[in-house]
Amino acid sequence: MATRKSTTSQAAPQARPTRKSAPARKASPKPGKPPKIVWKPQTFVATHARNAQFKTGLRTYAAYRDLLMEAATGGAVQAHVIRLLGKCDPKVVTIPHYHDVQFQMLYMLKGWMIGEYEGQGRIKMTAGSCWIQPAGIRHQVIDYSDGCEMLEIILPGQFETVEL
Repeated sequence: MATRKSTTSQAAPQARPTRKSAPARKASPKPGKPPKIVWKPQTFVATHARNAQFKTGLRTYAAYRDLLMEAATGGAVQAHVIRLLGKCDPKVVTIPHYHDVQFQMLYMLKGWMIGEYEGQGRIKMTAGSCWIQPAGIRHQVIDYSDGCEMLEIILPGQFETVEL
C-alpha cells in the first residue's frame, strides 16, 4: 500500500499469527523477510463467475472465491475475489495486522471499504479503486458497504498474516 511510518520508542504490540499458509515461523511485531518466490512452469487455468464458490477463510466477515492461481503457478501467486459479509461490525473487523508478502494488490469490484494504512491514514476505496500494500504495511479494515467485493493478488501464494 504505501510508504512505511517510522517507528517510535513505544513498545510494539504483541503479534500473533492468524493464518499460516506457509510453514510456521515465529511471528514478530516487525515484518520479516517474505518467503522467496520460486517460479515454476505454469499451467493454464480458467475460472468462471457462473461456477463461483465462495468459502470462508482468513476472516470471519469475508468469503473468498479462489481463482486457482496458486496451483497454476506452483505456489508463486494467490488470487481470489473477497466478498465482505453482512453489516460491518467494528469489533470484529478493526484488527490491525500485516502480511508477510512480496506483493499485494487489491482492486475494488463492487461497493466501498474504508481502511487505515500505516503512514497513509484512513482511505475510502470505491468500485474501480486499486491499491498496493507494500510488504509488512500495518493496516486494518474500518468499515465497508453491503455487497463489497474486491480482487486480491498476492505473491507468494503462501504467506503469513500477523495480527497486532
